[in-house]
Amino acid sequence: MGKHQNTVLITGSSGLVGSEAVEFFSRLDWEVCGIDNNLRKHFFGQNGDTTWNLNRLKKTVRNFEHFPIDIRDRKAVLELFQTKPFDLIIHCAAQPSHDFAKYDPFLDFEVNATGTLNLLEAYRLHVPRAVFIHMSTNKVYGDAPNELPLAELETRWDYLRKEDYEGIDESMRIDQSKHSLFGASKLAGDIMAQEYARYFGLPIGIFRGCCLTGPNHSGAELHGFLAYLVKAAVRGIEYKVFGYKGKQVRDQLHSYDVLTVFYEFYKNPRPGEVYNLGGGRENSSSVLESIQWLGKKLGRKVRWTYVDENRSGDHTCYISNMKKFKTHYPAWKVTRSLDAIMEELVKAQVGFLEEEGAARP
Repeated sequence: MGKHQNTVLITGSSGLVGSEAVEFFSRLDWEVCGIDNNLRKHFFGQNGDTTWNLNRLKKTVRNFEHFPIDIRDRKAVLELFQTKPFDLIIHCAAQPSHDFAKYDPFLDFEVNATGTLNLLEAYRLHVPRAVFIHMSTNKVYGDAPNELPLAELETRWDYLRKEDYEGIDESMRIDQSKHSLFGASKLAGDIMAQEYARYFGLPIGIFRGCCLTGPNHSGAELHGFLAYLVKAAVRGIEYKVFGYKGKQVRDQLHSYDVLTVFYEFYKNPRPGEVYNLGGGRENSSSVLESIQWLGKKLGRKVRWTYVDENRSGDHTCYISNMKKFKTHYPAWKVTRSLDAIMEELVKAQVGFLEEEGAARP
């Protein structure tokens, strides 16, 4: 008998983390199956269209098979799980925007909660020995992180107390706060994934991401802050800053480092564990600081306007404390600094702009 070839299923495979996962496991010589029906274009318009990324993957990645399945389609999801012996499922597909959810709460919940349930049940019925990785979000904490005492500095908000310096850990409460409808639907999927792990004893890990980014991010105004900011800066588009004086802080983690997190968990799964996922304090930046960095890098002032109203349920300062994951998986470390991430984003956007110019008659 020949050696068994591992098979991974990646939902949202044309998105940022999903496409990074496709390439990561292809390099490991896995059979890679991707689910993506480009709903991101519906959510965000042309800026969110992931067709270019799917075409890139089809041309450059071997052992990759794409399925244009909608995860809301229970029958199609079940049929796929019946035909493929998956060893790993990485669930990245989501409706990821605060703002979109309030305009179409049914679609938001159907994707984030019902779609997740469809996948979990198909997994339980057909490949329960596989490892399941659920991509959650820090928005499951709602605006509870805003209750921590903050200090207003010149270019950012920051934690006032010494015990909060490294950021938000997994003990932050998830209820009795304002989440946005998106945060609530993602919390439903998060809790369901935990329940399948604990109730059925399945090797499922839940990862609550902060700002995950990289050059393959189809950033839009309503989602993908750093990628869209770089796109706006390179193209001279006016960028809107929503509230908090532009001093709101996020930590950034490159999509490659997200995949090394997932791979560590796959090799030694801890069923039902919840982990915060981000770049930590070293990779944190406020909107103002990011704008200033880009202005220096590009040699021109970034165009931006200020809207004196923050997004409902948004965080003033959020830095991911990854102590728990690093304790469980001490071999893992961040390999992409914030400067390196931003350099790569700028290079990618300049390249896209040059390609578009070359394509014009």
